Amino acid sequence: MSKTLIRGARVLGGEPQDVLIDGETIAETGTGLDAGGATVVEAEGRVLLPGLVDLHTHLREPGREDSETVLTGTRAAAVGGFTAVHAMANTFPVADTAGVVEQVWRLGREHGYCDVQPVGAVTVGLEGKHLAELGAMHDSAAQVRVFSDDGKCVDDAVIMRRALEYVKAFDGVIAQHAQEPRLTEGAQMNEGVVSAELGLGGWPAVAEESIIARDVLLAAHVGSRVHICHLSTAGSVDLVRWAKSKGWNVTAEVTPHHLLLTDELVRSYDPVYKVNPPLRTEADVQALRAALADGTIDCVATDHAPHPHEDKDCEWAAAAMGMVGLETALSVVQETMVETGLLDWAGVADRMSFRPARIGRLTGHGRPVSVGEPANLTLVDPAYRGPVDPTGFASRSRNTPYQGRELPGRVTHTFLRGRATVVDGNLA
Repeated sequence: MSKTLIRGARVLGGEPQDVLIDGETIAETGTGLDAGGATVVEAEGRVLLPGLVDLHTHLREPGREDSETVLTGTRAAAVGGFTAVHAMANTFPVADTAGVVEQVWRLGREHGYCDVQPVGAVTVGLEGKHLAELGAMHDSAAQVRVFSDDGKCVDDAVIMRRALEYVKAFDGVIAQHAQEPRLTEGAQMNEGVVSAELGLGGWPAVAEESIIARDVLLAAHVGSRVHICHLSTAGSVDLVRWAKSKGWNVTAEVTPHHLLLTDELVRSYDPVYKVNPPLRTEADVQALRAALADGTIDCVATDHAPHPHEDKDCEWAAAAMGMVGLETALSVVQETMVETGLLDWAGVADRMSFRPARIGRLTGHGRPVSVGEPANLTLVDPAYRGPVDPTGFASRSRNTPYQGRELPGRVTHTFLRGRATVVDGNLA
């Protein structure tokens, strides 16, 4: 079995120490460790984190391989420091059966750049009418624990209640895309001053908040777990904070782009800024950052949403919603949370590895950087600063809102069970 010695790394941002990987596990930590024939990675000044875990990734395969595949998406994940991603169900065909989720899971295992945990659809065809094969997907080789109709909201309260009741049997979780459809018909951007000035259909905050309010009440009523996808408003933060104060089993995620970008960017009419939920106001951004810092929001999830060039290089109204995010997520979190003093690196590990792994019930990920643990690790150079160049992305798509923007931090190495998937910033 191969050995790797990471020398002088700041584990979770702490004091420098050495970490010896032997095979798939961490064999030893300390200072002045003997390399003993191991491959040596000189990590002075760099931060060593547990491998990042994304609860919300769109890999598009099967059906939209022009946007992304499991191979290209997991390569992008590795470059971004992720060792596990949850692949959303809005594929073609929809991942609403054991057969489809097993296909996605096996593709992840074959390609080997990171672990792929499929997310099962809540309803058949994402149509919101009948529950999908939740039990069969859980009992499959993929062992699905997270279910979501992401891209669409489970807006029928009875269906949502039944789903929450069903997944209790195997400690599953329903991840809700909170969007009341009647309140967002024709919506193009956040409803507010900017939408009024631009004459674009407004997407009110209450469309998100009303669903969250209903679903936390339902989860409490049936004693089940609900997870709120891509929370984006200050009002949503208040609702989740209230639900948690009640002791209810509610968790929530925020995307990197909602931590950094605002609806003022839509004044450019550049469709790269068109996303679901929409970019909100500066006040919302500040509320989201504070909530991530105090733990009201549990984790950062990318909502990596790749699209082919023609679906974004068009007029605003016709453009698809979504942004790629796997390769820039950690840099955005460093800028918005670490450099502002809201989180330290241990906090980043908690919000981008420990908690998402726990919510998704992943074993082997989100583990401490200590002896005997799986060597799923990410090494980051926080001193790096440079412009984002999407032409070098591992993702098949290029729809990033950060093109040309200078961001801090760079993942130099990623290890999946001891095997380097990224070395010196490049795919191994």
